[in-house]
Amino acid sequence: MRILVVDDDKDSRVAISWFLRDQDHEVTECENAKEALALVSTEDYPLVLTDINMPNMSGMELLLAISALPESWRTDVVLFTGYGDMKSAIDALRAGAYDYLLKPIDAQELALVIDRVSEHQALVRENRQLTSHLDAEVQAATDETKRELSNTRKLLAKTVIGSMGIFSDSMRSTIDLAQKYHTDRSLPVLIQGETGTGKEIIARIIHFGLSALETAAGPFVDINCAAIAPSLFESEIFGYESGSFTGGLTRGQKGKLDAAAGGTLFLDEISEIPLEKQAKLLRLLQEKEYYRVGGLKKCKADVRFIFATNMDLEKQIEAGLFRRDLYYRLKVGQIFIKPLRNRREEILPLAKMFLAEFSRQRKKRFVSINSDAAKILNEYSWPGNVRELKNMMEWISFIYNDEEVQRTHIEKFLKNGIDFPSSENATAHLPDAATDQIILPVPPDGYSLKEYNDDLIRQVLAIHNGNQTVTARYLKMSLRALCYRLEQMQKKSTTT
Repeated sequence: MRILVVDDDKDSRVAISWFLRDQDHEVTECENAKEALALVSTEDYPLVLTDINMPNMSGMELLLAISALPESWRTDVVLFTGYGDMKSAIDALRAGAYDYLLKPIDAQELALVIDRVSEHQALVRENRQLTSHLDAEVQAATDETKRELSNTRKLLAKTVIGSMGIFSDSMRSTIDLAQKYHTDRSLPVLIQGETGTGKEIIARIIHFGLSALETAAGPFVDINCAAIAPSLFESEIFGYESGSFTGGLTRGQKGKLDAAAGGTLFLDEISEIPLEKQAKLLRLLQEKEYYRVGGLKKCKADVRFIFATNMDLEKQIEAGLFRRDLYYRLKVGQIFIKPLRNRREEILPLAKMFLAEFSRQRKKRFVSINSDAAKILNEYSWPGNVRELKNMMEWISFIYNDEEVQRTHIEKFLKNGIDFPSSENATAHLPDAATDQIILPVPPDGYSLKEYNDDLIRQVLAIHNGNQTVTARYLKMSLRALCYRLEQMQKKSTTT
């Protein structure tokens, strides 16, 4: 540590400095307080050891002068004198001295004081660094939120609700409901709909609102539950304290709840949350309080909760994959987005909107969709919903440069199977054996729904030669959900 020793008594100053250098400290000596103040004003000295009684400028005056410096936090002052009394000690401590020593200086006592100063300075500097870093992060997050809010509102103003558009009474009702939920942050909202229907856009409308006059809505933090490993779910959402688990940061880490404070936490693919973690989420929703992993202090959750899923949660409950009590807590506020095949009046307007957008970006000539192409668009089942339609128009505008979208353009896209295979033809992608009849036993002493589902999974898995990806697709469940079920089935078989 860099130490400045200030004493007009040369013998005392040299003796103290010799001891400090022997302890591997970097020492600078000054014979008067004015010289010391000049050094402290321009250089970094974590510790100043100074005598009180000195001519022209006393150690107490030096202490007060250092305390008035803009960077005074980086220096601790320890005073010493041969004329110590209780009043001098109290005055020194009140003036901001870190400690007070009496001459002759006891080497062991001095070493202990230096250790305490070293630890104190390390904490002060680390705190300043973290505070500075936090201020920068907060400012960056604030700027990012403002940019996101501005961009979202521009997008909303441009296409009413971004890349979805409002072209039906059904969608207008959905938007009106989202705007109503925007006015009450206390209600959790569950958004249900197939993949590609625009659940995240609806979540952003709930968060930001539609009016340009509305104030900033705080941070919007989104997280895909399917992308979090089950073992990391708690630490990702709640954060963790130092030493909570092997491999964690030594200082711990805040979670998504901290990042979303004052704003919205959007949990997409909520059905992918492991069953054993769902109880913690339920408790969070009920109490709006939580503990970080390994923590003892209860934290407040000042966030709006929005959830989304493309799964039928009631079927997930029946299959034992989702808690019933959590489901009913989630659906206090509920929005269901109809699939595009049930909103056919929107297909052509949306297609034209996307086509115009991508043609403008790529400087293509497309201005319309001919009648044959429109017929295919209207008759197609759209398993990928609005996202698939958008992807189709983007691909066509990239590959071709005609004035009209032709039937052949659409057929080429569908033939290539880009992005989404048709759900009606899902079995066409499976082995021939997948169309075989599945026969399950009917035990005379009863057959629980869970046992039935487990047996069905085993049969379908066997038909597909153990291919879990194809099995999950056939059963219309996520791969993660299937893997979880297989893991639970394996645990059950090993225990019995």
